[in-house]
Amino acid sequence: MPAADRPQDRPFHGIWSAVLTPLGRTFAPDHKAFAAHARFLLDNGCHGIAPFGTTGEANSFSVAERMAGLEALVDSGISPATLMPGTGCCAGPDTVALTRHAMSLGCKGVLMLPPFYYKNPSEEGLYRAFSTVIDRVADSRLRVLLYHIPPMSQIPIPHGLIRRLDDAFPGVIAGLKDSSGDWSSIEGFIRAFPELAIFPGSEQLMLDALRIGGVGCISATCNINPHGIRAVFDAYVSGSADTDDLQAKATAARQALQAFPVIPAMKRLIAERRKMPEWEQPRAPFLPLDDAAWTTLDGVAAECGYLV
Repeated sequence: MPAADRPQDRPFHGIWSAVLTPLGRTFAPDHKAFAAHARFLLDNGCHGIAPFGTTGEANSFSVAERMAGLEALVDSGISPATLMPGTGCCAGPDTVALTRHAMSLGCKGVLMLPPFYYKNPSEEGLYRAFSTVIDRVADSRLRVLLYHIPPMSQIPIPHGLIRRLDDAFPGVIAGLKDSSGDWSSIEGFIRAFPELAIFPGSEQLMLDALRIGGVGCISATCNINPHGIRAVFDAYVSGSADTDDLQAKATAARQALQAFPVIPAMKRLIAERRKMPEWEQPRAPFLPLDDAAWTTLDGVAAECGYLV
């Protein structure tokens, strides 16, 4: 492939874990376990960590809790160059505060949801929301990856909005995470914006995306299959004949997990395998995985080779 097209040469690329947020017995974030898990993921194949996204239950935590969790990662010795926290909130001032905080710690970039409570906003309204945040953060280091997840947010990010933001803030809009699960959407972003780093939100579509200019994936399943997902990326980069087989294996592992409530399932798996029962708890409205589902997941995990 031409050097300019190689994903590993792009500023944002690779396998990023949409990392889980462990809770202690009081249901507050457990900073020690959080940092240990982030280090485990980096040591086992992840290029970076995306804390406080959908998988991290971000919208169940306060601004103060999210800031403290991010500080805990950096204070533990994790390089901020490997961190891309979620900062998008319904309230613009909260998004500004979280984004400024991430920049103050030296994070590589931020993953930003649109304001998502009020539905059917105009493109102009979304433009003003994002542009106001960028103007108020006012940091030349700021790099934003827009977060397109219409199944959850119900607020799609249209191409016209991306073009306006990219034109108005050159270099600030660095890319986009597409968690729509729709290949036509991912393909459309990659072809329309070759200058941006487009990440599928699932490894299932990563190889297809890499082949047309995508840069990797930001995936929940990296919490339990970092080595398997990284193997696909590395095989593609090296031109290995095993690339399609490795992708098929990673896809099968993802699809097996999706038979369960994904966040509670991964938390229960880590709790059981690491003998850390406190890991089992999500924050309400999620509930822990029940014992009957765990019995099935235990067998699935052994078959898929999940690494926890």
